Amino acid sequence: MKWLLIIIVVLAVILIGGYIVLYNGLQRAKVYTEEAWSQIDVQLQRRNDLIPNLVNTVKGYAEHEKSTFEQVVQLRNQLVNVPADDHQQKMELSNQITDSLKSIFALSENYPDLKASTEFSQLQEELSNTENKIAYSRQLFNNQAANFNQKLVTFPTNIIARLSGLTKVGYLQAPAEAQQVPEVKF
Repeated sequence: MKWLLIIIVVLAVILIGGYIVLYNGLQRAKVYTEEAWSQIDVQLQRRNDLIPNLVNTVKGYAEHEKSTFEQVVQLRNQLVNVPADDHQQKMELSNQITDSLKSIFALSENYPDLKASTEFSQLQEELSNTENKIAYSRQLFNNQAANFNQKLVTFPTNIIARLSGLTKVGYLQAPAEAQQVPEVKF
């Protein structure tokens, strides 16, 4: 009888210990996924902080491009007001801002003085670097989301995940226009 009690206690300790280890692994993966999203937010904020400087720098050179500037500022303001947990809407607005910034950068081809402006060149380089960081952060987020989601569907962590009410994290998708094959003419 004493041996049976010892075996039951040892099995209980092993099961509880296993649960704790698996649960902590899931929570760690969840935290890494949230941290990866936080990095995207940081880079989006950095870009949002740079946009007014870019618009002010370019505005003097291309006054008749006012609608492009207004669109960038409007999108930036919308992005700032998106709820923190609405990742998909943030990415959609972010993609629209990226497209609008490309239009502003293209203006420099029409305005040699703007293209020669040191301030414009520095802002263009900073925004370009920030766009690269945003792309990297998106990739990191999707990697962390894949790791977390994989834990949710594999045994034995899938049991712990169900008991804990954890659900899959959605991946960030490339915009539809980025997925299209560009037409090349010779």
